[in-house]
Amino acid sequence: MHLNTVTAARWVERWECQQQRYAVDREERFTVIADVVEHITLGTPAPLVLDLGSGPGSLAARLTARLPDDAEVLAVDADPLLLELGRAHYGGKSRLRFAEALIGAPGWLDGLGLDRPVDAAVSTTALHYLGAEALRAAYRDLAERLRPGGVLVNGDHIGLTSPRIQSLALELDARHAERHLAAAHEDWQSWWSGAAADPDLAAVLARRGERGHPPCETADLCVRGHVRLLREAGFADVGVVWQFGTSQVLVAVR
Repeated sequence: MHLNTVTAARWVERWECQQQRYAVDREERFTVIADVVEHITLGTPAPLVLDLGSGPGSLAARLTARLPDDAEVLAVDADPLLLELGRAHYGGKSRLRFAEALIGAPGWLDGLGLDRPVDAAVSTTALHYLGAEALRAAYRDLAERLRPGGVLVNGDHIGLTSPRIQSLALELDARHAERHLAAAHEDWQSWWSGAAADPDLAAVLARRGERGHPPCETADLCVRGHVRLLREAGFADVGVVWQFGTSQVLVAVR
């Protein structure tokens, strides 16, 4: 049984609103990530882009709209409900497909059906779920699949090296959230509780079984820690290209 488009649209819209509570300048961050990917893939025939920890495909859909018609965007997540919502809501976009995988697990890229080197891998507000070892493995695996000159672009809340600057950045996050009424949006737990109570989602949730969402191990690395792991994995150049408070877009070039 597949979700109908009306149900999917309702829950994707709630997801979009819920995420406003957590991602500082979320739309601007999406735009910056898309700018990087568009620039890196310019002139590349049939570029292939992975969206890691995609949820229902918020960033993946925006990338599909920005990239040429021959581009393919693959949204990857471990949660069957979020993937099914994305398939039902964005199913009309033939260049966007969805795949289930646990990022950083052994062989996680092997089941994605990749038929050529990856041009860009992106993620937003997702890789913080990984512990240090899973993150190290994910970075290493991605470095092996990205073409030379390809990029990994990660938009997330990333700690700063100096405790004083970190404290100031958190204060900026809080002030930004207050100005933009971020707390008015429902939170993560409320979204999932609501989904669990919706009979229209019962069949998908039953297939989800007892796995639930992957546990949050939280490597809790500062920028320096991410840079170290990325360089160990084989990325040549790593740096922050956008930042507000602790919200950053980190780019690593293969």
